[in-house]
Amino acid sequence: MNHPESFGVWGNTDKESFWEILPDILSWAGKKGLDAYLTTRILDHEKGSTLTSKKIRSKDDMSVLDFMLVLGGDGTFLSLARAIEHRNTPILGIHLGDLGFLAKVTLKDLFVRLDQVANGDFIVEKRILVKASIKKNGQTIHHVGLNDFVLSNGQSHRMLNATVSVNGHLVGNYRSDGLIIATPTGSTAYSLSAGGPIVTPEVDSLIITPTAAHTLTSRPLVIPADSKIILDFPDTNDLILFIADGQVHESLDPSCQVEITKSDYDVKLIDFKDSDYFQTLRTKMGWGKRGEH
Repeated sequence: MNHPESFGVWGNTDKESFWEILPDILSWAGKKGLDAYLTTRILDHEKGSTLTSKKIRSKDDMSVLDFMLVLGGDGTFLSLARAIEHRNTPILGIHLGDLGFLAKVTLKDLFVRLDQVANGDFIVEKRILVKASIKKNGQTIHHVGLNDFVLSNGQSHRMLNATVSVNGHLVGNYRSDGLIIATPTGSTAYSLSAGGPIVTPEVDSLIITPTAAHTLTSRPLVIPADSKIILDFPDTNDLILFIADGQVHESLDPSCQVEITKSDYDVKLIDFKDSDYFQTLRTKMGWGKRGEH
């Protein structure tokens, strides 16, 4: 890998730990001769008003940077992944709390990992995103997600009726509290808590997981990532809630149709040769705790 010359910082400005570590990161950048750029949100914050770093004014500003450093939790990482879109800038996630699936580096390893990145000692891992095209009121609305899309009845405690087809073939009518369409990256998020499978990131696939299915025959389904999923809502009178990555909300009426495919671009994660996906899984899931020596 080439040695980077510039990077941007995207962070959860609500966390005190972000403001505590930021000066150390900027100091590190100065010693390494790297240009550090900060988002408008950071520089406009009262705690960032004294900083003199260069400003990221728009999404396009990120495309000329060698990498983006994101500090927060997996939610902060998801918001950046959607913002970067097709711009190819790799992301290094620093988790301000415990280890995350996306923000893989913890604060105690931060500067060891940053030194590796500065030396070009890293790998870039591609992750697919999922894209929704929603037909609504004669228009088509587009959303992308790195983890998942969730559809549920807008009326709480009401069942969602959704007809699901894949590549023009009827899969079935799902009667459930909701439906999750997840990427492999999102397979360890909400889909997992709803009973979906863990799918490793290299498996090019999408996962359809019903939440609290009202028929025992409704089961999670793994399909090739290049499939086209169509969702219709024929037996519904209520509003339907569509949520991307748990962060972007859209209200749909029953006449809407949702088409879900793999996005035509992917997101690039900075990773390291000694990182271990299954080690993260064991840590996060608490696997093998009993009887482990």
